[in-house]
Amino acid sequence: MKVTALAAALVATVEAAVLWDGRFNDFSSAKDLNKWSWSSQVGPYQYYIHGSGAVDKYVNLSPDYKNPNDTVSKQGAKFTLDNTAFWNGQTMRRTELIPQTKAAIASGKVYYHFSIMRKDTNAPSVNREHQICFFESHFTELKYGWISGESGTSNPNLQWMTNQKSQWKTEWKPNVWHNVAYEIDFGGNKVGFWHSEGGEPLKQVVAPVSGVSTSSNGQDWHLGVLELPRSGYADTTEDFYFSGVFIESGTITTAIGGPA
Repeated sequence: MKVTALAAALVATVEAAVLWDGRFNDFSSAKDLNKWSWSSQVGPYQYYIHGSGAVDKYVNLSPDYKNPNDTVSKQGAKFTLDNTAFWNGQTMRRTELIPQTKAAIASGKVYYHFSIMRKDTNAPSVNREHQICFFESHFTELKYGWISGESGTSNPNLQWMTNQKSQWKTEWKPNVWHNVAYEIDFGGNKVGFWHSEGGEPLKQVVAPVSGVSTSSNGQDWHLGVLELPRSGYADTTEDFYFSGVFIESGTITTAIGGPA
C-alpha cells in the first residue's frame, strides 16, 4: 500500500507540472477549433488567426501528423499556408493558434514544448521568412528561410532566435522531427533552448541567454506560422507539422511527448 500511495503521489506531482495541454488528444477533428469564439472561450486553443476559408483549409489533425516517437499524443496537426491564408486584410500569410488558459504560463520558469517537421511535398519556401511559434514581442521564436535583410536569396536553416538574433541553427531536412522546448525564466529575463531529433530525449543546446525582455500576458504565444511576403517569389502551398504541444513548470520533461 505504501508503494502504491507513493507511486500515485509521484504521478500526481508529474501531472501537476503540466500547466497547459495542447496535444490535441481531446479533438475529434480540427472542426472542434470552431467551438471557440470570443463569446464562448472553450477548449485549449483560441482560433482566429487564419484565412477566410473553412478550418480544414488551414488546420488538419491525424495520427499520421504526429511524431511517431510520441506515444502520449494521439494525433498531430498539419498547418497550411495557401493562397487564401491572409488574416484580417494583412499581406502576411498566417495560420496560428493561441493557448486558451488561465494558468500561469507567463510566470516563473516554464517550458514551452512542441515538435515540428516538414516534408518535401508542400515544402516551406527557403526564399521567404517564416516566423514560427513566436511571442507577440518576438523575444523568442523559430525562424525558417531567408530572413529580411540577409544577403543572398535563400536560407535552408531552421533557427532559434532571441530578440531577432540567431542563437542556434540547423538545416531543416524533410521528414525529420525536431523536438523543441523554450526554457523561459519570466522573472529573470532569460531564455534557453532544448532540442533533439526523432525520439531522442531533449538536451539543453543553448544555456539561458540573459537580457531578454520576456514580455507576455499569457495570451500571446502563437503556435503556428507567419510568413512575410517577398517581391519576386510567388505564394505556394506550404505545410508545417506539429506534435506534442504543452507547457510545463518544475523540472523539464525530456521524454518526447511529455508526461501522460
